[in-house]
Amino acid sequence: MGASATCAWAERLDNLSAAEVLGPAAVAPLEAPQPAAKLIVDAPLAGPLRKGAVFIQYRAENLRIEPVFGPEALKVTPRIGHIHVSVDGNPWHWADASGEPVILVGLPAGKHEVTIILADPTHKPLDSKTVTFTVPAAAGSH
Repeated sequence: MGASATCAWAERLDNLSAAEVLGPAAVAPLEAPQPAAKLIVDAPLAGPLRKGAVFIQYRAENLRIEPVFGPEALKVTPRIGHIHVSVDGNPWHWADASGEPVILVGLPAGKHEVTIILADPTHKPLDSKTVTFTVPAAAGSH
């Protein structure tokens, strides 16, 4: 069954060029305007959440997550940026350029919300998504 799923996925990519799957090559300036950057955020993974750990996967479209900052980085094509993460509407947040899932541990039991903001190299917001979830009572603050 796993082989069938892999083959079905590969067949969808069969007739696509590398540029159609990967996007423009990062070695030459773009010839056309870049489409808007877009953020896709999944709900926290259920398994870890039952144990009190929050794993939130995300991806960016039309933007590469890179640890490069400042006004000069705005000239890089294709576009680069990073994310900002805010928990429960707090006034503080953190920036992350790893491209890895957001992982939170130690939240108290109850309802929470995490906002992920896609930002350009100067920290200007480009897109954002908020996910809400509940840390089970048995799992909170171990």
